[in-house]
Formats: sequence, structure tokens, C-alpha cells
Amino acid sequence: MTFGEQPAYLRVASDLREKIANGSLPPHTRLPSQARIREEYGVSDTVALEARKVLMAEGLVEGRSGSGTYVRERPVPRRVARSGYRPASGATPFRQEQAAEGARGTWDARSEQEAAGRETAARLGIEPGDRVMRTRYVYRDGGEAMMVATSWEPLAVTGRTPVMLPEEGPLGGCGVVERMAAIDVVVDNVVEEVGARPGLAEELLVLGGVPGHVVMVVERTFYASGLAVETADIVVPADRYRLSYHLPVR
Repeated sequence: MTFGEQPAYLRVASDLREKIANGSLPPHTRLPSQARIREEYGVSDTVALEARKVLMAEGLVEGRSGSGTYVRERPVPRRVARSGYRPASGATPFRQEQAAEGARGTWDARSEQEAAGRETAARLGIEPGDRVMRTRYVYRDGGEAMMVATSWEPLAVTGRTPVMLPEEGPLGGCGVVERMAAIDVVVDNVVEEVGARPGLAEELLVLGGVPGHVVMVVERTFYASGLAVETADIVVPADRYRLSYHLPVR
């Protein structure tokens, strides 16, 4: 194979992908059978099978037991705004980050103490085994799960204070900045690192999707004078949402 040439299965997959994109193969249409692909493109069964596998891995088609492979409905991605800290305006941080105006955001949360694992400890600048408060969230828009998150806060900072439980007490449900200010900890910056990976089984069970679907992961950490006071993993389905950053220019 010379430089620039594609393997046959990728050429077939590329042509089928184009037909899906331009509407020649609209959503819910059955993908040509393996035999049809073999005849139409003059390729082997192996090539035809590999081309179908590529489209399935990309989430463009899905198999239906006993029926065949069909083009998936492609949702129009919605925005999730990530605009940094904004002073309290009567809206919770989640509502401030809603994907669209008029969205009806709700969430469930569960907190429990645990010993920090190695990765969590590194992100918080503490020792593995130090106690943290872990809180798991499921965020919904109009009843549909749109993202899941797990946050960790060092109990050396929040332990035995009114804000030890993020979703309970007088500041339950408020953002990290407001909660920390209540115990005289001034948050002055936040770092977010965005990556992508296949969703974990337990994440996809909540968010919807099949094994292999890609999720975006925002690793967020709040700092107060260099001290990490909260770190979190925010997981968003990549096929349904886009992260939109609006940052001030100084």
C-alpha cells in the first residue's frame, strides 16, 4: 500500500458514512447487507464485515437482534456552557450551566466519606488514605439524564463545618465558591482538563448508550491560594452535548 492509500474496508466505510451524512441512508434505514456491500464494492466478506464494524464503532449504525443493522438517529448536539465562576444570581451552578434557556434542571446526589485513592489524593494534594467526602451526582434536563459527576472534598478543609455535606445544611446545593466562603476559604481559581474516553458501563446505564459510546470527561479542581478544596469528574455524552467555553480576555 502506497502512502495515502486507505485499506479497502476504510474506503467502503467512508462511502457509507457519506451516504448517511447526505441522507441517502436516512435514520432507521437498514444498512446494506454484508452480501450487498460485497457485491456493490467488489470486496471480500471480511472487508464488508470490517466496514460495518467501523460504522458501529463510530455510533452511526446499530445492530438489532434478528433484524439487521440500521442507521442511528443522530441527535443534534446541545450546548453545555462552561463560563467560569459567576456570582450567585438566584440560580444554582447547574442551572447556570444549562444547555439551553428554559431547560428544567434537576439532580440527585449522594454523599459519603471514604479514604482518598491515589489519583484523587494527587489531584487534591493530600496523602492516599486521607479522608474525603465523595458526592455522586446525576443531572437531568426535563427528566433525561444529561451528565453524571463525582466530586471529592478533603475533610481536612470541610470536616466538622456546616458545609461538610455539599447537598445538605444551610448552603446545600450552592456552588463550591459560596460554600467555601462560608468557612472563610476564598476560592481564587479553577482548572479544567477535558478529555474523551469510552463510557464506563455504569455511566452508560444512567446516561443511555451502548458499550463503546464516547463520553467527554471534565476534570475540574477548585483552588484557594494553591490549596485544592474540591476536585470532580464531570461526564457528558459526546454524541448529545458540546462543551462551550466563554472566557474573559484580560
